Parts: sequence; C-alpha cells; structure tokens
Amino acid sequence: MSAPQTLLDRLWSSHEILQRDDGTSLLWVDRHLVHEGSHHAFAKLAARKAHVAEPSLTFAVVDHYAPTRRGRDVAPDIAGMMKTLEDNARAHDLTLYDLDHPAQGIVHVVGPEQGLTLPGLLINCGDSHTSTHGAFGALAFGIGATEVAHVLSTQTVWQRKPDAMRITVDGTLGPGVSAKDIALNWIARLGTSGAQGHAIEYAGSAVRGLSMEGRMTLCNLSIEGGARFGMVAPDAVTLDYIKGRPFAPKGPDWDRAVQLWDGLTSDTAAGFHKDVYFDAAEIAPTVTWGTSPEQAAPVTANLPNDLTQTTTEALEYMGLSPGAPIAGTPVDQVFIGSCTNGRIEDLRAAAAVLSGRRARVPGIVSPGSALVKMQAEQEGLDQIFSNAGLEWVASGCSMCVGMNGDLVAAGKRCASSTNRNFRGRQGRGARTHLMSPAMVAAAAVTGAISDVRPLLEGRAV
Repeated sequence: MSAPQTLLDRLWSSHEILQRDDGTSLLWVDRHLVHEGSHHAFAKLAARKAHVAEPSLTFAVVDHYAPTRRGRDVAPDIAGMMKTLEDNARAHDLTLYDLDHPAQGIVHVVGPEQGLTLPGLLINCGDSHTSTHGAFGALAFGIGATEVAHVLSTQTVWQRKPDAMRITVDGTLGPGVSAKDIALNWIARLGTSGAQGHAIEYAGSAVRGLSMEGRMTLCNLSIEGGARFGMVAPDAVTLDYIKGRPFAPKGPDWDRAVQLWDGLTSDTAAGFHKDVYFDAAEIAPTVTWGTSPEQAAPVTANLPNDLTQTTTEALEYMGLSPGAPIAGTPVDQVFIGSCTNGRIEDLRAAAAVLSGRRARVPGIVSPGSALVKMQAEQEGLDQIFSNAGLEWVASGCSMCVGMNGDLVAAGKRCASSTNRNFRGRQGRGARTHLMSPAMVAAAAVTGAISDVRPLLEGRAV
C-alpha cells in the first residue's frame, strides 16, 4: 500500500516532470498569469528571439499600475508600463485583460472570477500573492522575473518541494470576525517566519465555514507568515463558486472534473511537518500596530511594553506610545480594496458598517475587478460608500502598493484592508494599519482605530 498523502503530495506529484539530484523538481504549469511587472521576462524572450510556449495558458492583466480614476490623465511612466504589457500580449497572442476589458481587475481577483483558477492546477505569477489561488485546492505560488521568463518559454518551472504544514481552525467565529482576522491572528502568534519553508493547508470547521472569498483572503496572506503558499481542499463551496464561470469545464467535462477534484484532499493518516491548532472563538477583530504583519493584536489590546529594538523602532516609525490602547488611535484616511479584500463580500461587510453613517476621514474604495464594481453598484453599495463621504473608484491594486499614484502621504496614518504594512508600502513615510474591511469602515466612521463589533449590533452582515 502507498503511504498516506497530503494535499501537497498529490498536487506536487501530478505536476512533477522530473527531479534533479539535488531534489529540485521540474513542474508543469497549467496557468501563467502576467502583469505590468512582467516586462523584464518578456525582454529576456525578445533578446533570445523566443516565443511564449503556450499562449493559450498565459493570461495578461493590467492591475498594478491601473489608474483608478478612469478618464483622467495618466503619468507617462505609468501609461508606458501598461502599453508595454499590452504590446507584449498582442505580440505573443495572449488573452489580455486591459483597462477596456469588461472583466479587468486585479490578477488574483480576475483569475478566480473567470474560472481560470481551478482545483488541481499549478498556477504561477510574478507576484507573491499568487498564493490566493490555493483557496481552490490549487498549487499556486509567486515566482521571480527569471522564473517568469522560464515559464513563458517552456511552460515549466523549477521548484523545490516545501514541507507540509497544517493550520486547523475549529469552532465558530464571533460577530465581526473574518478570514482577515484569522490570518492576522496566526501570523501574530507564530511570527512572520512561523511557516517559513512550508506549504500551509488550512483545515477545520471554521475554515470550511468560510466563503470562497474568505478562503482566498486566508491563502492570500499565507506568505506574510513566511509560507511558500497556502491551500484549502476543494468542497461543495468551491464547486458552487466555479460552476458556470467562463473558463470552467462544461457538460460532461464538468462531471469528469468534479470526480477528479473529489480526490484532492489529505489522507486522514497523512503526516505534516508542522501541525497547529486555533480555536475560532478566541479570535477577535485584529489590527497591526507596527511595520510587519506579525506586529498585530486584538483591537482591545494595548501596545507592547516589553520593548526590544525591533518593537521600539516600529513604534517610533508609527508614532505610537508603548502600552497605550490600540483602540482610539486616530487615523487620517482609509482604504478598502486589494487582492486581499477587494471582493464583493468584503465590500458588503464594509457597507454594513457604513450604511447611514458618515466617515470622519477621507478614503478610497476600489473594487477588486470591474465585475465586482458592477455587482456592487447593482446592490447599491457604491451609494453607501459615496453617501458616507468615501471615494468610489475603479478597480486596480491602487493604494495597496501605490504604483498608480494612489498614495498615503508621509506621516499620515491609514486604516487599510491590504496585505502589507512595511515602511513606505503605501508611500514614503506612510503609516499603515492592516485590518478587515469592516474594521476599516469602523475606523472611517469614528476617525480612529475602533472595535467594529458595537457598530454592527442590530445590523445584518
């Protein structure tokens, strides 16, 4: 009998073409996603007069530099980045989601929406948050520019298999607690190196209770805890999300695919290099206070008093005092969006807090894709945001990384639904506090970091 296998084992072996003596595997790539930052890889191809090996498996998306105020003048360098991607996509006959495409958006939102992301696939992109797609039971991870060029020219990637880690979250999440809070909680508990060198499989009743949007948020943030990528085994929730999407299997192909996907799970007796358990009932709305995702705590906590050089430097940069309560920290602006929290469920959660209320600080709401934007407008969410005084803009990475001109000014504090709070992530000298979309909405309403739970009392979420 064969040894019990993890989900990682199954996915890896099904894509492994060969293994070198040093243990590195050559893997077949089912989907390759490229964006404006992939221009270096295309330049390598051009220098060799090479072509994309599998154009039908490569998809180009304008997202990092996408202007969120359509119709306004775009800086020449930003326009040049977008045009370079468009030119490369047309030269190699790639499917292109440009600014004029009705399904344009952030690459990690577009892939699942279009049914490009499917269980059992290996998905690569020159972007670290490619781990998002693992929510579907896919093998998905970011790669560097040289690797992007290799995938473009061969449809394969060299990769060393990581160790398997399981994070189990059992129980019921409390009101106002989301997948973002699960992620920030485990990263704060285990640290940004807690999953170093591992592929995480998320399991447990609380994870099974998440929507696909929530599972994508969880897998998206896996790398912030040091993991190579994250995964959730597919189930009925996964199938319901995929069925009927443009690139999803149809008819008899769907039935065959479902049979195949049913086997994408870890055996009961499978062993994990690390196995960690969390009780969902103990997770509270969580917010970062420092300059690393691990510097996070429940919103009801106080800032650390046990000062190391790292915490001292983080508090000084953030303009915070040791031991002070996190709640009540004033914010200058807010941002709701990104590949972490720019989906329809995220916008609904924020709108539930903002409905009938006014924001005390300015902010931007950028949906994850044009399709999310359209759905939100059909549901009237855009009016809730606008009536609250926030700016409703088009889809793109926007203020998450600030490449398109949406920035936080030096010294200003932003409550953000994004994925990174490193120094200068949202602009030189910017101070970023990561939290869920609902928590961002609470900060907008109160003008300070606040516990969202009292603001949700009596409201449908």
